[in-house]
Amino acid sequence: MKVAIIGATGYSGIELIRLLQNHPYVEIEMIISGSHDGSRISEVYPHLEEIIDDKLVALDIEQLEKVDLVFFATPSGVSKNTLPLLMDRGIKCIDLSGDFRLKSPGAYEDWYGLEAAEQKYLDQAIYGLSEIYSKKISTATYIANPGCYPTAVLLGLIPALKSGIIDPGSIVIDGKSGVSGAGRKASLGTHYAEINENVKAYKLGRHQHIPEIEQTLGDVYGEKVNITFSTHLIPMSRGIMCTMYADFQQDVTTDEIIHLYKEYYQNSPFVRVRKSGIWPATKEVAGSNYCDLGFLADHRTGKLSIVSVIDNVVKGAAGQAIQNMNLMNGWKATTGLLMTPVYP
Repeated sequence: MKVAIIGATGYSGIELIRLLQNHPYVEIEMIISGSHDGSRISEVYPHLEEIIDDKLVALDIEQLEKVDLVFFATPSGVSKNTLPLLMDRGIKCIDLSGDFRLKSPGAYEDWYGLEAAEQKYLDQAIYGLSEIYSKKISTATYIANPGCYPTAVLLGLIPALKSGIIDPGSIVIDGKSGVSGAGRKASLGTHYAEINENVKAYKLGRHQHIPEIEQTLGDVYGEKVNITFSTHLIPMSRGIMCTMYADFQQDVTTDEIIHLYKEYYQNSPFVRVRKSGIWPATKEVAGSNYCDLGFLADHRTGKLSIVSVIDNVVKGAAGQAIQNMNLMNGWKATTGLLMTPVYP
């Protein structure tokens, strides 16, 4: 199958290239970057020398008609203008940005500060949380790939919420992300002297992933769910850890929680549930498409603690996009993605 990558020189785009190089059913037909049009990909990323040396080209809708699927690895605000043109031509698309995740145009404009896509296209988009919406994804032609934080949070919370174990009004999420989550573009907040030996809270109460998390939790729970979500930037390149807390509504043990999650994700090869007393770490999923989960049912406080870790540019972006592509085409979800995490 021939694919194109739009926004190929960002971190998610270059991760798509790395992973697709080993996919048995895919050929990268076009690598698109408006900012580097005419350059070789190896000129932007020298580590690709003699591996892939394709020429970067500018976006041309007519040229994209010769591919079967297009990945959008672009900043928010880009795909909403281009993707509908491809959808109208019957080309499958997977969007790694936030342009089609929220069903409400007003919510998108409020949280992203940008003009929203047309409602008819928002309605057509299938939210690509692979383990939760696999049936819908399997028949989809357009996928809104989840954000990195929402992937870690939702995979951690959904089984407990659906089972009625936790109070949906008590959810508190402490999120920590590596610097690559901010993208490749230089900024003061990700400058070495600003982030090295430092931990910074940012976008408290205003992170654009809050409505995405609440929308999906509300969908699976059947009622509106509000969360408290605090995000922090930490001095490492890759990785997300989200520690979630919620009040019990049922009297359960840690072992019972672990059994529930193992049952829920028994057909989800990329979700790994830790044994009691063993907590996942970001290094244990680096470079992989795994989400690792750990639990504590604390009866002293009456709260459930859930620890969820992913690699933000793999499971949180490019890896999940490829997992969704696999599901859309009837291939095994693991195709091209079975790799050992990079350790140390």
